[in-house]
Amino acid sequence: MINYARQPQEEQSEASLPPIEEHIAPAPRVSVQAFCETVETAAAVQSAGEDRRLGKAHLKIQMGGMAAAVEAYRSAPTPNVIVLESDGRSDILGGLDHLATVCDAGTRVVVIGRINDVTLYRELVRRGVSDYVLAPVGPIDVVRSICNLFSAPEAKAVGRIIAVVGAKGGVGASTISHNVAWAIARDLAMDAVVADLDLAFGTAGLDYNQDPPQGIADAVFSPDRVDTAFIDRLLSKCTDHLSLLAAPATLDRVYDFGTDAFDAVFDTLRSTMPCIVLDVPHQWSGWTKRALIGADDILIVAAPDLANLRNTKNLFDLLKAARPNDRPPLYCLNQVGVPKRPEIAAAEFAKAIESQPVVSIPFEPQIFGSAANNGQMIAEISANHKSIEMFLQIAQRLTGRSETKKQKSSLLSPLIEKLRGK
Repeated sequence: MINYARQPQEEQSEASLPPIEEHIAPAPRVSVQAFCETVETAAAVQSAGEDRRLGKAHLKIQMGGMAAAVEAYRSAPTPNVIVLESDGRSDILGGLDHLATVCDAGTRVVVIGRINDVTLYRELVRRGVSDYVLAPVGPIDVVRSICNLFSAPEAKAVGRIIAVVGAKGGVGASTISHNVAWAIARDLAMDAVVADLDLAFGTAGLDYNQDPPQGIADAVFSPDRVDTAFIDRLLSKCTDHLSLLAAPATLDRVYDFGTDAFDAVFDTLRSTMPCIVLDVPHQWSGWTKRALIGADDILIVAAPDLANLRNTKNLFDLLKAARPNDRPPLYCLNQVGVPKRPEIAAAEFAKAIESQPVVSIPFEPQIFGSAANNGQMIAEISANHKSIEMFLQIAQRLTGRSETKKQKSSLLSPLIEKLRGK
């Protein structure tokens, strides 16, 4: 009846946010039916159905528990996933035996119960249950259980999408996103791709000194062709660990997109790349809102003035409300300390947003201007510049990873390298 089983949760978390190290990949287009015994569990499942990671799933909730499920499937086909709540040991095992007689092959079953017992879990595994979750459950517990049914248990946290957007035009969000992606690839040794979503005026190709003949526009305007091989042909290699999905940056056509125009591209990138950095343009449309809400982590780049404060607050509040089971967005201040410009202090900014900025990057037009004009990253211009550490700090916060350990050099290092070469 069921494809595979996973280990039970030893401790049931409250309805809290997942740790930054945990990555829950979105579920595919599947049908999910839940049969609950209590209104609390039904409410948690309902909230889970509104989570972005179950956005493609079709969820239906009914009361009545195991008995209602057995009765329902006597005359109806079973969905891809059945979520069952049950109170007692005999009810669970006996109900599953009855359910097996009416359940279609390939259906996966998640049981929510109140008995924390290894013997019971073994009996559930023997009957083909995919997951056993201890009640009471929160929305994130339901999301985790359903989504993990469709991801390989041995797979690492691949496909993390990071969206970077400016609170206002001209605040340097693209520059920040490109340098943060560089830090993710170089310092954290993660394979990453930068997707430049500003098709008309994107600067990722200029910043990385790349001029590929194809890019993201070819994928967006040919959604039927999008697959892993097609996306691989569109990627431009920047470094060993960093690739670019460049924008055409031409005005020979109008780039009006539907809300789900980028879905196929993002889904394909998730399946092949551990980290995807979206350079989201400063505009408000259906697809930009969808890209931000659908991202695993979000960075808002703002300058220290009133308009940026208002826009950051609006973005912050909307994204927190739309992603209740995710970590709140992060934000950083950029271009801090412009001569003779009145600014809002970082402390005042944090008080209004009710969150501290990750970093405050000072205004240094000389080095940032040189890097932009030369098609280089700040780390390539000046290896010891203080902003490099800030980019790494942002990268660590967004990915949940610490800096890759580097082997300390010694006086014998040159000799050891020569011996290794031989």
